[in-house]
Amino acid sequence: MLSIRIGKSVYLIFTEREHINLTILQIGLSGCFLIGVSLLYYIKSSLENRNIVPKLWKLHYLTLIVILVSLGIILPYKTNPELWGNYFIKFIYSSWGAYIAASIFEIRQVVWQFIKGNKTSVKEQWLLCVVLGNLLVYAAYIIGYFHLYYVATLVFSLVFYALVIFLLSKKNRKIIFEEVPEKYSSKKIDSGEVDKLTVKLNKLMNEEKIYKNANLKLKELSKELEVTPHKLSQLLNDNMGKSFAQYINQFKIEEAKKLLRENKSFTLEAIGYESGFSSKSSFYATFKKMVGKTPSEYKTSILKEL
Repeated sequence: MLSIRIGKSVYLIFTEREHINLTILQIGLSGCFLIGVSLLYYIKSSLENRNIVPKLWKLHYLTLIVILVSLGIILPYKTNPELWGNYFIKFIYSSWGAYIAASIFEIRQVVWQFIKGNKTSVKEQWLLCVVLGNLLVYAAYIIGYFHLYYVATLVFSLVFYALVIFLLSKKNRKIIFEEVPEKYSSKKIDSGEVDKLTVKLNKLMNEEKIYKNANLKLKELSKELEVTPHKLSQLLNDNMGKSFAQYINQFKIEEAKKLLRENKSFTLEAIGYESGFSSKSSFYATFKKMVGKTPSEYKTSILKEL
């Protein structure tokens, strides 16, 4: 989006006034309208380690696009240059600034750590540079709106090269595309969200029996719930008092106990695999730990009861 806006600026600088295509100016300003929200959601998704874009974010973004397209069709720049040049541009710049402010608020803990001189990760430094770069470009465009229009284009070039140099200067730059430390997502989960997630989790366990997947990991289950792995871990630890392994294993053990009672022809190993365990040793060790008996001892006790 920022590149679209810059492209429009370059076009405006190097094109004679009488040959300027107003549709290109409209596209440039429209791109400017989406820069801020793109920055905000990039920062939020990075800090919250989101792998899936929330539906609310998609709806928000789609709403802005619908507004842009509608305005572009109903009130195009070509026939309403004064409206775009005097009013829409002010609204667009104000919106851009508001989203930058929101982005700074989201990253405030990282900013504070940096100001205090505490150690920050490469990923956190990258996010700071991205926000700062956007802030500088925004400030340049505000200045350019009143005076020296070409300054914004120069600032963008400097910011772009600075970010590229930062990226190339880091030997461990792959970290930039990895997850941010969880300390910035440590607030308690809202009680309403806890209830909703618990209902979805119970459905996955009791109806879909997802625990039978021997390779099920925290990350895969969090994708099914459309939350981050950290939030799922937090839900299990804070609200259920269990780790991920403890939570999943309780369902596997209950399934194994059920099979031991109902399927006398199954071997113990087969029951372990059918319950979601990846190996016989894992099944035996977990069963013994949670039930207090080995699977064979438990099966013998059932037969005695009969």
